[in-house]
Amino acid sequence: MLQTPIGRLRAMGFIEGMSLLILLFVAMPLKYWAGYPMAVTIVGSLHGGLFIIYLIVLLYVTFTLRWSLKWPAAGLVVAFIPFGNFLYDRGLKTFDPS
Repeated sequence: MLQTPIGRLRAMGFIEGMSLLILLFVAMPLKYWAGYPMAVTIVGSLHGGLFIIYLIVLLYVTFTLRWSLKWPAAGLVVAFIPFGNFLYDRGLKTFDPS
């Protein structure tokens, strides 16, 4: 999966998507319901770093494959939607031969 640019984007999208879900559904409840605000600080920082790496990989794939604006714009938008990267991944499978 990591041998192709699309495979790298799919892998990074999965990791970034999971970090968003952990932030929203684990760390935020720990902060507001369990009184543990450090959870959001830690997971939020990790998610932010993974988000930046995801954007770099998205730019790399965009320039490597000479994509039109449609796919990178969609990749950016879905990064802000819970479960969005998993839906985007379904579309990316059409490009990835592996």
